[in-house]
Amino acid sequence: MHLVIDGHGCDRAHLSDAELVRRFLDEFPSRIRMTKIIPPAVYTYHGPTPEDWGVSGFVIIAESHISVHTFPDRRYVNIDVFSCKEFDADEAMAQVREFFPMDDVRSWVLDRGLEHLEPATAKAVVEEEREAVRLRV
Repeated sequence: MHLVIDGHGCDRAHLSDAELVRRFLDEFPSRIRMTKIIPPAVYTYHGPTPEDWGVSGFVIIAESHISVHTFPDRRYVNIDVFSCKEFDADEAMAQVREFFPMDDVRSWVLDRGLEHLEPATAKAVVEEEREAVRLRV
């Protein structure tokens, strides 16, 4: 499962705080019952477009990974929570908002890795996808 978050209207101070991003990546996995396997990596980026600077970080979890990219001057953050293990997306969103309050948020939950389900379930998923493709042709 893959939770994709676009947060708008965030506080610039939060988004420019590399330590906050590091703390989020350090604490968030256990809050959503995931297993952190390395310490977070966090970097501040300054590129050729001044307003595109920000803080980026990721943490590898046993279930996959979590990443954060902030754009303080745009008051925007994007966060990806990718896991081969199901988790409560609403609970995860609430936890994210504790660290990064947002005026407006758009989020999506994508099903990923369905082919790794139990064989009978995987077969049904594949057959359903094939039928959807057949109907489009």
